Amino acid sequence: MAHVTLKQLRYFDALAREQHFGRAADACAVTQPALSMQIQDLEASLGISLVERTRNGVKLTAKGEEIASRAQRLLNDVRNLIDYAQHAGGILSGVLRLGVIPSVAPYLLPPLLPLLKDKYPDLELHVRETQTQVLTDELVEGKLDVLLLALPIKNPDVETLSIFDDRFLLAVPKSKKLSGRVRATKDMVEGDRLLLLEEGHCLRDQALTYCSLRQVDAVSTFGASSLSTIVEMVSAGLGITLLPEICVGVEGRNREIKVMRFVEPEPSRAIGLAWRRSSPRRDDFLALSKLISVAWQASLKRGAIAMQA
Repeated sequence: MAHVTLKQLRYFDALAREQHFGRAADACAVTQPALSMQIQDLEASLGISLVERTRNGVKLTAKGEEIASRAQRLLNDVRNLIDYAQHAGGILSGVLRLGVIPSVAPYLLPPLLPLLKDKYPDLELHVRETQTQVLTDELVEGKLDVLLLALPIKNPDVETLSIFDDRFLLAVPKSKKLSGRVRATKDMVEGDRLLLLEEGHCLRDQALTYCSLRQVDAVSTFGASSLSTIVEMVSAGLGITLLPEICVGVEGRNREIKVMRFVEPEPSRAIGLAWRRSSPRRDDFLALSKLISVAWQASLKRGAIAMQA
């Protein structure tokens, strides 16, 4: 009778993700020979070849691909079982690994973290800030528990909850003549140099979609990975940009920019939470969403003050 251990599945899961014995061993904090031995034992127990060894690393066999998919689901089930046992005693207690995108983290975390600490003192929060695709991959792999990001997320294993709509505003240099305009329009964007975050940021894609810009010759990024850098460039007169409303209270202070709302229908992005459908911590995530809504209202108040300044 085949005997398969969780250790073997964890090692094989790492190998399937890394496609390299050395990197997989590092990810599991073991030596390469130890990992290789466990993979061989797993293949012997199952009676099939899972990987092909190549010069550059490894390649999963067709059966290996299927086993990798099933192993990931089994490992997630084990994590969920542990989660359930550890958090059955109360809402938002123990460890919570939260992933946040860069165009949200600096603006919602400052008002959110004190709320969490005050209302849920037993919560041990770990925050990971990076781009959407990386966060989604790590969520599905079980490395993160929940994500705070722009929706939608297209993954059948992920459940989402929209919390609020974050409107886009047009930011232009203070020196720019606006001919008495009160609201921004698409033609204002098309007639100027649009500054956006570098590729990989969902905010860039959303702005391009709204502006209907298929040709991006007029779009400049300079490798910018933060809105702070973009706003500094606008302030220096190098172009214009679309800013999410939640950032105005931070990025609009002491900058030489004007911020305008767009004409109806105003462009916006949905901000919400995403978690594995199999997770037993849905009540935790619903409680978290309520505090995020409170933090959002606080960020809007800061933004209103900044826009009046």
